[in-house]
Amino acid sequence: MPYTLFHNITLIDGCGGPPLPRAAVLVEDNRIRAVGPEATLSLPNDELTMLDGEGGALLPGLIDTHVHLMLEGGNIPAMMMTPFSLNFYRAINYMRRTVQAGITSVRDAGGADLGVKRAVEEGLVLGPRMQISITVLTTTGGHGDGWMPSGTSFDIFPPYPGVPDGRVDGPEAVRGRVREILRSGADVIKVCSTGGVMSPTDDPTFTQFSPEELAVMVQEGGYRRGIKVMAHAQGAEGIKNAVRAGIHSIEHGIFLDDEAIELMLERGTYLVPTLLAPVAVLEQAKTAGAMPEYGVRKAREAIDAHQDSIARAYKAGVKIAMGTDAGVAPHGTNLRELALMCGIGMSPMEAIVATTKVAAECMGWQDRLGTVEAGKLADLVLVRRDPLTDIDSLADQENIAVVMMDGKIVADRRSVADRQTAPA
Repeated sequence: MPYTLFHNITLIDGCGGPPLPRAAVLVEDNRIRAVGPEATLSLPNDELTMLDGEGGALLPGLIDTHVHLMLEGGNIPAMMMTPFSLNFYRAINYMRRTVQAGITSVRDAGGADLGVKRAVEEGLVLGPRMQISITVLTTTGGHGDGWMPSGTSFDIFPPYPGVPDGRVDGPEAVRGRVREILRSGADVIKVCSTGGVMSPTDDPTFTQFSPEELAVMVQEGGYRRGIKVMAHAQGAEGIKNAVRAGIHSIEHGIFLDDEAIELMLERGTYLVPTLLAPVAVLEQAKTAGAMPEYGVRKAREAIDAHQDSIARAYKAGVKIAMGTDAGVAPHGTNLRELALMCGIGMSPMEAIVATTKVAAECMGWQDRLGTVEAGKLADLVLVRRDPLTDIDSLADQENIAVVMMDGKIVADRRSVADRQTAPA
């Protein structure tokens, strides 16, 4: 059985406690076998790869609970000129960049289908471990409906075999559509309970789907071994409808009010802020000029309220899991989100826990991922600089020295001389 020993490291284990200096982590095959002070760890007699961390920090594999792996940018004219199958080839690069940035697990919030997930699982392409929602449920005229005032329509995620149409109205129609999505292999149900920034005919404060329709989604997911529902939810009323219906996580949360925050605390609802998303819309509008006018306008109107809402939710004690909406922002820049989370009041350690332990709990994977503990899957990230004193350093891919996923090194920026295998 192959072994790898990470040594000469400071361990940040994802649990939120003090870092452990002069630590070591022993990996056997694809699982963590032992963790502790380097001087106390017993080493196996079999072949052992010694990986010298050179005093860097070792973290759990990082998790982004809101990405779109089949999308990058908001240039709608360019998207309309892109051959359908070309999107899958481009996604290979998006997935590789995600892993190289230290993100080893994601929850895809719309676009990736079962074939994309299986391509990663079967080793055909390099990509993160993923949960997929496949289709984004929307009301007619809501966020996710690509109808334009001209009468033409452009769906960012069009229906095709294996991807049901997301437009649906009425409780029984919703029930049937959710069943189709689950039949297609979805691990999580994605719904838009409000309008959004990047949709042409609505507003983030608009409320979508009735409480009865939302309750049907939760009910149908529960029939399938407890599959959860995640809600794109920006306006206060749509957020509260989603929470009352039993939806598991609120995505974005731009216009939270005090009642919504109290409901989330009462129900244990997760909040996935995606602070990077409106920032990325404005950045891309400035640098590339490719974002639609309505998206730029709504992002500019929302950005201050977004930061204020997340800050108030954090101070109140709402559970926050890291998510970025990557795809709106370039893939591989996901960890910019951590500095933005610190900007609303979180400490660097809290931001790291949000993208490790809490993110794993949000995805229901806390038994195998999210912390560096014996028995868990060997998803590990070695960084050169201390993220607790420089959280921005995690967004610099040159600082990400090694990424291990499922016990295999999938990204390695060390020099050749540093990559040595030594007998135990």
